[in-house]
Amino acid sequence: MTAAAPSPEISVVVPAHNEEANLEPLCLQLASVLEEASSSWEILLCDDGSTDGTWGSIRGLSKAEPRIHGVRLSRNFGHQYALLAGLQRARGAAVVTMDADLQHPPRVVAELITKWRGGAKVVKTLRRGTLHAGWLRRSASNAFYHVFSALSGVHLEPGMADFRLLDRQVVDALREFEEEGLFLRGIVEWVGYDSALVPFDVAARASGKSKYSWWRMLRFAWHGVSSFSIVPLRVGIVLGLSSSVVAFISVIYAIVSKWGLGEAVPGWTSSVAITSFLFGVLFVYLGLLGEYIGRILVESRRRPRYLVSDTTDANDG
Repeated sequence: MTAAAPSPEISVVVPAHNEEANLEPLCLQLASVLEEASSSWEILLCDDGSTDGTWGSIRGLSKAEPRIHGVRLSRNFGHQYALLAGLQRARGAAVVTMDADLQHPPRVVAELITKWRGGAKVVKTLRRGTLHAGWLRRSASNAFYHVFSALSGVHLEPGMADFRLLDRQVVDALREFEEEGLFLRGIVEWVGYDSALVPFDVAARASGKSKYSWWRMLRFAWHGVSSFSIVPLRVGIVLGLSSSVVAFISVIYAIVSKWGLGEAVPGWTSSVAITSFLFGVLFVYLGLLGEYIGRILVESRRRPRYLVSDTTDANDG
């Protein structure tokens, strides 16, 4: 029986979806940085159901460099679950997570390692600028961070992403979370631990296009908020109580006008408009309630959060 290989000091987890052209330059830069920063390392490339040659590129890189490992998910489960697949397989004393498009500069990894060796259990990064994103996208991103922080009670600084270093103790804690709708940025903040912050300048995407459409961004934002907060449900309760008060006052006014003043209640159009508005609020709230009930249903099924179809390691069970 072959003895297990010793665990490396640093693991780097990189989720990839249709990033065939970016993986080789990314690994070359990462390997150069890691050789100088650490005595032992590994890179885990997680193919999130790519439809191009991403998996073939991963296999080729792994064959050329044994410290590069690949995991292929059976379909596109999403960025957060591809990250989770890597975190659950990473063996390093510290684990760095980053994107495959080279917008997270590999050179910054050395600084993350330095902060970790200085005692930080979590080393977060903060984008200094997003010049490569449009004004509307930047504004929407900043608004989400503010709304999330206000609703959840977990503070997220605008500009934070999934480019970070986690100590083994933190990684083991994250692996205990079994919830659906995974939002690692919020979970990492929620678990606490001593942290440090490293600002960086976003680089231009090396190749290809961003996989985050507006729809995927909105869905990701909703998963983040609903995973951490029931405030939207409480807002619905407040709106319902407010609507009831308005309706009660309207009924009193109608009775007084009819029997006290002997006049018909004027303003039929405005009454219909108000009624329509209140019904609109009601149906929005019912939809919101349905979303939370749907989340409960998904959690109760206890399905695997992702499935692995292939790996580059023959002994990976």
